[in-house]
This record gives sequence, C-alpha cells and structure tokens, in this order.
Amino acid sequence: MNGATDLTDALRRIRSVADYQFGKGTGVKLFSEGVEIVRSKRTGRIRYVYLDRKRLATLRPTDGLFSLSIAGAERIAENPSSATCLVTVRHDVSRFIAGGSDVFAKHVVKADCDIRPKDEVIILDARGEVLAVGRAVLSGEEMIAFTRGVAVKVRRGCMEES
Repeated sequence: MNGATDLTDALRRIRSVADYQFGKGTGVKLFSEGVEIVRSKRTGRIRYVYLDRKRLATLRPTDGLFSLSIAGAERIAENPSSATCLVTVRHDVSRFIAGGSDVFAKHVVKADCDIRPKDEVIILDARGEVLAVGRAVLSGEEMIAFTRGVAVKVRRGCMEES
C-alpha cells in the first residue's frame, strides 16, 4: 500500500469515528484535507490529529474514540447544525468553566438529548463560544432535568494554559 492510499484510508477512518461520536457530518468539519495524522511509534495506531501544528484530537487507545482539544471543539462549534455533543451553560458561570471548573446541572441551559454519560462534550456559552471540553457525567436529558450534581467533568477550559 502506498503512502497516499494509507493517508486516505486513515482520513476516512478518523472522519467516520468523528461522525459516530459527535454527529453525522462532523468528521469532514473537524478533519479537513490538510490534517496531519500522527501514529504511535510503538503500535503504529493513529494517536493524534493536527492541523497547522495545533492538536485537534487524540484517539484514545482504550475505547477508540476521540478526546477533543479546544481547537478541535472550536472547529465543530463553528457550524454546530449536525453536532450532537453540545452543552450550553448560563452566562454567569462562563468564566469559571473557561477556567476549568466542572459544569453543574443547575447551570445547564441546553444539552443535546443524544448525550450519554461518559460521552465527550463541548461546553458553550449563550453566544455559542467554546468554553471547555470534557466528559459527560449525566445524559443530556438529565442535565436539563436535574438541579443538583455535576453534569460534565471538564478536562480543559479555554482559558487554561496549555
């Protein structure tokens, strides 16, 4: 197999994983033609995806799904029509979440109903700006219904240092 075919197959694979994980059509938005795919030196498996020297996502070896960076989340949030991984929070807590604080259910204004616990999610403010990325603790419906408890464990806020 030549290098071009291998890159095309890898691009097709990461796009299909992104479509499954974040909603149909997000794979093309997240991973455009110019992405650089970095493989593990030990196993040869896809590990990281970069665009213009910025990491967009890490392919987790444990479950074969992506962990997003803030840059990757911003690419999905630019055109969120088909994304199924978005959680919107109240304006008054935005700066805390951008700083890396977890999202509590009482602060959630809107959440996609397709979100399940342990899903990778993007936290947005009321204007649609990315605040953070993290892992859902509750389902999307529970995030709206509940008034207590952690809804999303934030992994990285947009104001945290890299």
